[in-house]
Amino acid sequence: MFYSVRGKLIHTTPSTAVVECGGVGYNCQTTINTLKQIKPNTEVTLYTYLNVREDAMELFGFATTTELDTFKTLISVSGVGPKAGLAILSELSPEQVAMAIASNDVKTITRAQGVGKKIAQRIILELKDKLAKAMSGSEDMSAVTGAAAAVATGNVSKAIEALGVLGYAPSEVSPVLAQFDSSLPVEQLIAMTLRQMGRK
Repeated sequence: MFYSVRGKLIHTTPSTAVVECGGVGYNCQTTINTLKQIKPNTEVTLYTYLNVREDAMELFGFATTTELDTFKTLISVSGVGPKAGLAILSELSPEQVAMAIASNDVKTITRAQGVGKKIAQRIILELKDKLAKAMSGSEDMSAVTGAAAAVATGNVSKAIEALGVLGYAPSEVSPVLAQFDSSLPVEQLIAMTLRQMGRK
């Protein structure tokens, strides 16, 4: 229903940002990482997700489309609600989330407040499973494998897998990653790829 809200940031709390658009203040639940990127009394754009429950309608806002997409990916996991999604993205960047899932790093995910070992394990299990199914889906796998193999060495290979967690196919990100120095840290490669693809 809402793609984004753009207007003056008139109020914040440790977990919300109120953006005034056309005289209406939209109260967006958000992450610490987003709050660090926006300043009160300036014009901001938040990319939004509307969560409709029987007893409430909640609006969530994020500074980047990548953070929004990662939030939606996290809450697609059974037993992971918006509160846990916000907690994880307050502690970790989207790149760190993708890396943790791709490398089975339960400990990193449990750094988020209120997220225990069982939830972290479920996130890793379900999202890696979704990635595996997507990889064996409609695309021509020989073409995907060939594109990935062209640059899939060391940190680039890890970046391809982590970007897959965020929903990107190897054939989509491999040409972009091929432009970068493969010795760069994985998180930097992920961030550079997302920027190049217009997702930051």
